Amino acid sequence: MSIPSALYGVKSVVGSKLFAKIPVPEAIPGIHEQIFIVTGANGGLGFESSLHLSRLGVGKLIMGVRTVAKGEDAKKRILDITNQPSSAIEVWPLDMDSYDSVKAFASRAFTELPRLDGVLANAGVMTTKWDLSEGHEKTLNVNVISTFLLYLLLLPKMRESGKATGQISRFVIPNSALYNMAPLAELDPDKDSSIIERLDDEKTANMSGRYPLSKLLVLFAVRELAKRSSATGKGDSIINTPNPSFCKSNLAQESADSRAYKLFEKALARSTEEGSRVLVHGLLAGLETNGQYLSNCQVETPRCQVTDKWGQRVQQRFVEELLGVLNQIQSDIALNI
Repeated sequence: MSIPSALYGVKSVVGSKLFAKIPVPEAIPGIHEQIFIVTGANGGLGFESSLHLSRLGVGKLIMGVRTVAKGEDAKKRILDITNQPSSAIEVWPLDMDSYDSVKAFASRAFTELPRLDGVLANAGVMTTKWDLSEGHEKTLNVNVISTFLLYLLLLPKMRESGKATGQISRFVIPNSALYNMAPLAELDPDKDSSIIERLDDEKTANMSGRYPLSKLLVLFAVRELAKRSSATGKGDSIINTPNPSFCKSNLAQESADSRAYKLFEKALARSTEEGSRVLVHGLLAGLETNGQYLSNCQVETPRCQVTDKWGQRVQQRFVEELLGVLNQIQSDIALNI
């Protein structure tokens, strides 16, 4: 990681904590009829985002959770605060470690939901430990492959909903300023081996930088898929990737016991509630956010490793590989673009 990258990361966290004022989400027209999905909804940013949506009075909120009992407990806590009817929230099982679970969740959404106005794909992992998930390194699989599997499975439903209701549907994936600190060696577009094969190689994997790298890959895929989906003429939809900044949450469990981490968190971390405002903003934002990285509720141009010629080559090559993997998981899913 270069010194400029490190300085950018520090500047982003400090600036967000000390100088940015994040507005509390406000209802948009028709929200009382709209249906939203939040994954990883029983804790952290997912819970706080779900609480905001319930407070705004959404027509229905689907809480996607790995453990239904924990989801039901989170639902009860939200309803106790917002006084919404129990029917306004449903808890559905979703394990982003399992392609079958992602497919079943998306199929249920197609069958049972009369419309789909937004998806906050919040579920993710942050670890430096090597582990496999569906044959791929776990962070890569959960944060990237399974997340875009869910996106492409739901995209036709999102477009169909937008055409029927006149309300454009949005798919939101949380990001992080850490994308700027991602190690880039594994992404070399000039090597013969595929990027995904390199990332799945336990012997050479740089796991200390894998979470930041997963966020860089999300940014590449959001930018590329937004461009491709807009060009198909199949109907408008929005995909964006907002950065809630450094927040107090249980995501960084491996670092939580570190004294240095605790001091850093105390000094500079946002509350989880404040960070969730940024995600809900992305979930209610307009077409100008399609394909964009958002910071402090504003569109922000990504750094040069995303936008320069090298970054564009990596972006196109990685997304082609990603679509190849997704086509193996679900036949011809790339046609949904």
